[in-house]
Amino acid sequence: MREQVLQRWILASHNLHKAEELRQMLGPYRVELMTLAQLQITEVPDETGNTFRENALIKAQAAYAASNLPALADDSGLEVEALNGLPGVHSARFAGPKATDVENVQLLLKRLTNQVNRRARFVCVLCLWNGKEATYWEGRVEGKILEYPRGYHGFGYDPVFEAQEIPGRSLAEIDPAKKNEISHRAAAVQSMLASLIAI
Repeated sequence: MREQVLQRWILASHNLHKAEELRQMLGPYRVELMTLAQLQITEVPDETGNTFRENALIKAQAAYAASNLPALADDSGLEVEALNGLPGVHSARFAGPKATDVENVQLLLKRLTNQVNRRARFVCVLCLWNGKEATYWEGRVEGKILEYPRGYHGFGYDPVFEAQEIPGRSLAEIDPAKKNEISHRAAAVQSMLASLIAI
């Protein structure tokens, strides 16, 4: 693998958990990932898109405009078959605009009460906006929704999601390093890195 050129990108997110995950995944590569907080950027664009791709582009363009740095945005969420793909792009605010992770999980479990089909998937779309064009990468992880939360690692819906790759445990019950190997975000990042290496 050839050495990567040192680049500085801005991550279009205020989610510190997400920033840490991406930094760990990008660690072996010579990409410095800045955060909005580091540059004291506080404005957050309205996520008005109907798809993960549309929302990722909105966030990337806003971060680029505020920083003049290539902007990497991640829009991701949970799609549940029995709920026709919900919560989808509304995953972070499923229970309301200011809902906590716990409130979102509680509503999800309530909506799935007595539901036999608990198949679900996490989807992540990464968008890199360089001021002229956008490049996208996508990752998915298939699994199912558990009956109740388990584990203390991770965030979001991790305590109630069991990935096919690791049956018997929620994403919140596995080591964070292992989660970073099989997660939807990891798949999207690996796709991104593969394409960058090929350039």
